[in-house]
Amino acid sequence: MKHWLAMTLCLLLGACAARPPLPAQWPVLQLPQQLHVEREQAGQRQDWLLVIQGEHGYLRWSLLDLLGIPQARQLLDGQQWHADGLLPPNPAARELFAAVLFALTPPEQLPQLYPQARQQNERRWLGDRWQVTYRAADAFDLNLGEGLRYVVDPLPREETP
Repeated sequence: MKHWLAMTLCLLLGACAARPPLPAQWPVLQLPQQLHVEREQAGQRQDWLLVIQGEHGYLRWSLLDLLGIPQARQLLDGQQWHADGLLPPNPAARELFAAVLFALTPPEQLPQLYPQARQQNERRWLGDRWQVTYRAADAFDLNLGEGLRYVVDPLPREETP
């Protein structure tokens, strides 16, 4: 029991230390957004739908599988992530959400919102943590280290009559 408690405490402290970086304020985003996300790691692939919505001063992030089953849901109030619904905490999803926010930040806002970030041509990076390569203005690849890669593409917006 004593070892289990010590290991749990270490894991919790490690999770807090590895919190993904967030900007001091949100970039200007066109919301809502629906993105197709393909996760690739060690020859394994997963496809998801990521929906980002602005709601009452929060950004709501919903990650769904292709059947529409929620995989992760979080609210971002500016500097803190909060659980949205009954899904358990998902640090990998929070890292993805924060990296997508970084990638969606308009180039002219990047120096102010992420002063430690660098950009050159069709690439930007945040230290050794995240690397973004743009295939188009709104389509990009995220490399999050350790062989983890996400291919992100926008889904067509529905036209309202």
